Amino acid sequence: MIPFNKPFLIGKELQYIEESVHSGKISGNGMFTKKCQSYFETNLGVEKTLLTTSCTDALEMCSMLIDTAPGDEVIVPSYTFVSTALAFVRQGAKIVFADSRTDHPGIDEDKIESLITPKTKAIVVVHYAGVACDMDKIMELADKYNLYVIEDAAQAIDSYYKGKPLGTIGHLGAFSFHETKNIICGEGGLLTINDKKFADRAEILWEKGTNRSAFFKGEVNKYGWVDTGSSFLPSELIAAFLYAQLENLEMIQKKRKEIWSVYKRELNELEEKNILKLASIPDFATNNAHMFYVITKDQEERSKLIAFLKEKNVHAVFHYLCLHKSEYYSKIETPLELENAQKYDQCLLRLPFFYELKEDEIKHITDSVKMFYAQ
Repeated sequence: MIPFNKPFLIGKELQYIEESVHSGKISGNGMFTKKCQSYFETNLGVEKTLLTTSCTDALEMCSMLIDTAPGDEVIVPSYTFVSTALAFVRQGAKIVFADSRTDHPGIDEDKIESLITPKTKAIVVVHYAGVACDMDKIMELADKYNLYVIEDAAQAIDSYYKGKPLGTIGHLGAFSFHETKNIICGEGGLLTINDKKFADRAEILWEKGTNRSAFFKGEVNKYGWVDTGSSFLPSELIAAFLYAQLENLEMIQKKRKEIWSVYKRELNELEEKNILKLASIPDFATNNAHMFYVITKDQEERSKLIAFLKEKNVHAVFHYLCLHKSEYYSKIETPLELENAQKYDQCLLRLPFFYELKEDEIKHITDSVKMFYAQ
C-alpha cells in the first residue's frame, strides 16, 4: 500500500535531539527553540515569532491576543480544520462561516463584506494547500471596518502572496509542523506576530501567564502571574527535530515541487477532457507543493475512486467536512447553505504526498486514476 503520508528524516534530526538531551535542558525555550525562532524571524521578515506545540495553540494565542470575548463575531471559512474555528469558540465568540471560492477551496473574498456586522472582531483566512487568499482585498476590508486579520497558514510554509510570505500579512499568523506538513516535527506550530503591540503580551501568554521571559532578559527583577495564558511552548526535543528540517527546507521544497509537477503532468489530460478538476493557483499566489488534490464530479464518484485506488494499493483520502454542517455547530445555529464549500466537502480528494514518494509510485497512482476513468 502506498500510504497517504509518511514522516521522514532528512538531516540531523536525531543528532540534534541527542545534543539537546546532553545540554541538560529539554524543557521549552532552550537553544533549539531560539534557533528556530531566529530562523523564522530572519526568513519571514517579522520582528517576533514564538514556537508552539501545535498550530491549534498558535491560533488560540491569536484569539487571546485580540481579546476575543462573548458577543464578538469572527468570520471563518467553513471548509477548514476545526482548529480554525475552535480557537475563537473557546473564547466565547460566535463563528460566522464564509463560503469558498468557485475556483479554489480558500475563502471567497468577495463574500466577506456582507458578513460583517458591528459585532465582528476578526477575519480568519486559511491559505488552503499553501495557496494564498487575496490578501489585498481582505486587508482593505479590515482597515475599512477596523477588524483584525488572522492568517491560518498551517499549510503555507514557503508560500507567498505577491512576493510577501504568507503568515506575515495579517496582524497575526499561525503555522503547523504536523507530520503531514512540508516540514515536520510530529506536532508543532508557530505564531507570527506582525503587529508590535502584541509582542510583549504574546510572551506572557506563551509562558503560562507569567512575565518569565522578561525576567530572563533582565527587564524585571522577579517574575510572577500577570495575565492569562497556558503552556504553549514545545519541548526542546520537538524544536531540535524541527531545526534539522529547517536547515533542509530548500531541498525539501525542491523535491515536493518535483512530485507536484509529475502529478500535474500525468493527470493534466483528464482535466483537459473535463473528467477531473485539478488545483487552481491564482496569479497573485505561489505553489508550495503542500498537497495534490483532484475534484471529482460528485460524492459518489469520489467514493468509487477511493475504493478503486485502495484495490490498487493506493491510500487516497478526503478531509474537511464543512464546519457549518458539523454536529457541534448545528446545535448552536441553523446551518446556511454554502454551495462551494459543500462541493469541496463532497468532491475533493487528496492523493498520497510525502517527501520520499518515488516517481514510479506517482506513476502507479496516476495510472490507476486514469484506469478508473477509462473503465
